[in-house]
Amino acid sequence: MTNPHTDEHCLAIFERLSEYIDHELDTVTCEDIETHLNGCQCCHSCLETLKRTVALCREMKPDPVPETLSSRLKDLIRRLQ
Repeated sequence: MTNPHTDEHCLAIFERLSEYIDHELDTVTCEDIETHLNGCQCCHSCLETLKRTVALCREMKPDPVPETLSSRLKDLIRRLQ
């Protein structure tokens, strides 16, 4: 990546944060991101906000499907089989 204290580098880090928290990046890239996060409060705050957002999304309960819609979908599936 580029110089660790430029807007371009922060943007590059920001674009990889989802992959970072999902453990989808190679070790070298993770180390680069961690080094940047340790020296950049703004990017560190973005990471923490993303982590909280993911945690809140995981806590959400899905709305139940209305019975009429459920029945119609089941009928459609039966007809398509």
